[in-house]
Amino acid sequence: MTTDFLKEGERLDDLQRDGLKLIQNPRQFCFGMDAVLLSAFAEAKAEDKVLDLCSGNGVIPILMASKKKGRVITGLEIREDVVNMAERSILYNGLQEHISMKRGDVKTASLVFEPSSFDVITCNPPYMIANHGQQSKNEAVLTAKHEILCSLEDVLREAEKLCKPGGHFFMVHRPFRLAEILSKMAKYGLEPKRLRLVYPYADKEPNMVLIGGVRGGQPRVHVEKPLVVYEKEGKYTEEVYRLYE
Repeated sequence: MTTDFLKEGERLDDLQRDGLKLIQNPRQFCFGMDAVLLSAFAEAKAEDKVLDLCSGNGVIPILMASKKKGRVITGLEIREDVVNMAERSILYNGLQEHISMKRGDVKTASLVFEPSSFDVITCNPPYMIANHGQQSKNEAVLTAKHEILCSLEDVLREAEKLCKPGGHFFMVHRPFRLAEILSKMAKYGLEPKRLRLVYPYADKEPNMVLIGGVRGGQPRVHVEKPLVVYEKEGKYTEEVYRLYE
């Protein structure tokens, strides 16, 4: 496939793993370190059926497929143009036998798929409540960052309906909402089991949190050692480099 496969304004980015490439449009919301970390943090067996909510351009399904995490991976995304972009990335990488995209609203995801039909569900949702912080005038960026089209509650409610009993849910979010996240996961029966804080630098406050839960699990959470992203400006720590292996 050549760059003729790209639409106006799009580019082909190297995912730095197994020759994988991802189609992105700078006018849309491009993926960041949070997606890479979630794909590494999420656990899935090679035979598992996986659903990625708020899937965007499909970066998490593509990275998980490259790591043999899941036999069948489905991405759910509401924006038609972004679904199309993700589908072309899947074709470019020859992963169409393992990954598919579905256009749909997270708020009604349980009407799109069969109940309790996924072994693993992942999500990199909007982090900011609708009226919090600076809001972009770019609609695609706004809805990716802010809870305009779906809320944390929507994600957890639908994930619980679609996850098999004993199945796993993994999410990346912001530490300032951690108390809310933990209480609402428990409310919807996605009992928190793993938690890892992510620090940009060792001497800075954490700016991400990785969370894993089990549908119907017993209350007991394991707090893992902190993950530091940068050793110094422009240089990842050895652990982050290993995530790409």
